[in-house]
Amino acid sequence: VRVKEESEVIEGEVVEIEIEKYNDNKLGQGKGTGNKNVNSSTNKNRINGNEKTDKAGGILGKLILKTTEMETLYDLGSKMIEALQKENITAGDVICIDKGTGKITKLGKSFGRSKDFDAMDPNTNFVQCPDGELQKRKEVVHTVTLHDIDVINSRTQGFLALFSGDTGEIKNEIREHIDMKISEWQEDEKAEIVPGVLFIDEVHMLDIECFSYLNRALESEQSPIVIMATNRG
Repeated sequence: VRVKEESEVIEGEVVEIEIEKYNDNKLGQGKGTGNKNVNSSTNKNRINGNEKTDKAGGILGKLILKTTEMETLYDLGSKMIEALQKENITAGDVICIDKGTGKITKLGKSFGRSKDFDAMDPNTNFVQCPDGELQKRKEVVHTVTLHDIDVINSRTQGFLALFSGDTGEIKNEIREHIDMKISEWQEDEKAEIVPGVLFIDEVHMLDIECFSYLNRALESEQSPIVIMATNRG
C-alpha cells in the first residue's frame, strides 16, 4: 500500500549556524527574547525549542535559512541542535526539516557555495538554492504492506512485533477493519494498492483445502498476483 500524506516542512539553504552555551545567570539578564530582523525580509521563529532544558541552563542556538526570495532567523532548542550536529549540517547545506517530527534531511550542498572549497568529496551532491517560501507543504509517500498494518493494529505494542517476528494470531475483525479503512483511503485518493506477487513452487503438493482457500482469497480486490509452478506433468 502506498499511503500519501502532506506534511509541513521548512526547506532552505543554511546561511549560518550559531550555537552558544548559557547558564542561569546569563538567562536571568534577559538575553534577546524579542523579534530581531537580519534584513528587511527576515523573520524570527522557534524550531522545536526545549523550554525546560533552556531555562535550566544548556545549549541554545540560532539558525539562518534562506531561499532565493527570503531569509529567516530561527531560534533552536537543544534537541534540534543535537539533530543538526548528528547530520553534520554546516553553512552552505540545503536542508529540509519536517515540522511534525523534527526530522532533518540534508538534500545536498548549494551550487552558490561550490567555489568556496578547494577540494570536495566526489560524492558531494550539489543542488540549487530552493525558491519561494521557506515553509511549504510537501507530499510524502509511505510504502507498507497490508500485513504490517494488520500486525501494528493487532496489539498495543504491535510495531515491536514487526522486529521480533512474534506476530501471533490476527483476528478477522482487525483485518476487516483495516480493509474498510484502506478502501476509504482509496476513495479519498490518500492510498494506492500495489499488487504483490505470490510465487508457489511444488504446487502439486497442496491438497484440495489449500486450493479452496487460495481460490477464495483470490476473489478479494486486494489479492496479489499468484504464480504456481510444478515439475509434474
